Parts: sequence; C-alpha cells; structure tokens
Amino acid sequence: MASEADKVRLGAWSAILEPDAGIDRHNWRRVVPIEVLNLGVSRTGTLSMTEAFRILGYANPYHFTSIFANCRDADMWAEALSAKYHGKGKAFGPKEFDQLLGHTSAVSDTPCFVLWRELVEAYPEAKVVLTRRDEEKWLKSCRGLLEGTLNPVSRYGLRYLDPFWIGRILKVGLMWTEGWYGMQGNMSVETGMANARQKYREHYAAIKAYVPKDRLLEYELGTGWEPLCQFLGKPVPSEPFPHANEAKTLEAAFGAFIGRALKNALFNVAMVVGAGAVVGITIWNYFVSKQ
Repeated sequence: MASEADKVRLGAWSAILEPDAGIDRHNWRRVVPIEVLNLGVSRTGTLSMTEAFRILGYANPYHFTSIFANCRDADMWAEALSAKYHGKGKAFGPKEFDQLLGHTSAVSDTPCFVLWRELVEAYPEAKVVLTRRDEEKWLKSCRGLLEGTLNPVSRYGLRYLDPFWIGRILKVGLMWTEGWYGMQGNMSVETGMANARQKYREHYAAIKAYVPKDRLLEYELGTGWEPLCQFLGKPVPSEPFPHANEAKTLEAAFGAFIGRALKNALFNVAMVVGAGAVVGITIWNYFVSKQ
C-alpha cells in the first residue's frame, strides 16, 4: 500500500504501490459521459492536467498511471494499439472505449493521445484540450522518458520474470513508443530522439487541422486556471493550479516501478522453484515406493 509520503512523492504514480484492482473491462459499459480529451503528448504537463481535471470534478481522470491501478487495462490498450499500428484485430470505436473508459469523464497522456483520432470520432461531444510545451524543453524531457521505457533491465529482464504485472504494462509502453515515434524495427533511444521533433509537430498539426476550432483549446503550460475553466465552462477553483514536476516524479516512479517488479519477479521465481521441488519430490517418492 502507498503511504501518505509515497502519495506526496509520487503523485498519481503512487498507484504503482497499490494492490491491483484485477478488473477485466471487456464487459463494462459507460456510466459517466466523456466530457474532455487532453490530447497533448506525454511530458507536456499531462500529470498536472490529470489532477486539474480531478479538482474540476471530472470523474476518474484517466492517465497512464491508471493502468498501474488495474493492469488488465493494458490488455485492452494492447488490442487497440495492435489494430492501429499492425492492422490486427478490430479498430477501437465507441463500444470498446466505453468498455475501457466507461468510468472516466476526462482523459490525458498516453495511450489516449496516441489514439487521438479514434477518441475524437468516438466522442464528438467531448471538448479537446491540447497542452503545449516549449519544444526544446519537451525534447530534453522526452529523452528521459525514452531511456526509462527502453531500459534493458525492465525491457528484457523483469518483463519476462513478471509477465502478469510489469510484462503487461511494459508491452503497452513499448507498443505506443515504437508506433508513435516511428521506431519499427529499430527500438532505441537515439532512433526515438531522431524522430521526436517531427512527430511532435505532426501530432499538433494533425489535431489542429482535424478538430473544429470551437471544440479545441490550445493550452500553454503556466497560464493557470482561467483559460481552461473558461473553455470548459467551469468555475475557477480557489486552490492553485496543480504543478507536478514530471521529470522528478517520473524518476521516482521508475524506481518504485522496478522495485515492485523485482519483488513480483522474486515471488514468481520462488513459486516456480517451489513447484519444481514439489514435483521432484513427488516423482522421487513414487520411484522409491516401487522399489
């Protein structure tokens, strides 16, 4: 369980330390309307925006951290990404998104921004927020994200030693990273960084060209509550606009992530060794009894 200190240190990433909900959303349905889609790319204040949506009263704002609270969500996101980038299975539409996101009225961060067109088409009444950040600062922050995602310890080691938790989540992380950054066949930090600037510009240009202006807010980090609340038709809260230090928080989150994965992996190994020992003893006793 996450302590209060963990929640302060990790913010929404403290879900890493919580028990998994174990919910299969394939048979779920929508219970609250989706009202707002924040489609800015990761590391453009998406964590702060998630908390801002929570303060404004939106139900269960969805962020990549939400997958840690219920890792079976990763299975459905993998289906959506497989359809988008590999043409396998059915492309997600309102039915599938209602199952996966039926409990939330606002979304932010990945994998949602990657599936922006599908979400915009699925929810034509939802308002669209496009968070932006200075491009050079984003690129610097982007490298840290890629280094964490493509870390060989988790990518090649813990992913297979803990397939039930970290394996599921990392699969989604690697799928969207490979697809969005155009890394097909060459998964490396340098490949991602070589493509990042172009992908960033293409993403924003495509959304601005596709979404009607009266439905879209280009939100600059640091401009506070007023432009966001005016666009969403919400009263300005009395508390300050949330500001998460995403680089520092993500660094701490990667540490917590690897820590829990190591614990899970050791448990899995112990279970396999224990099961092997039981089988071995059973076989040994069987042959001894026959003598």
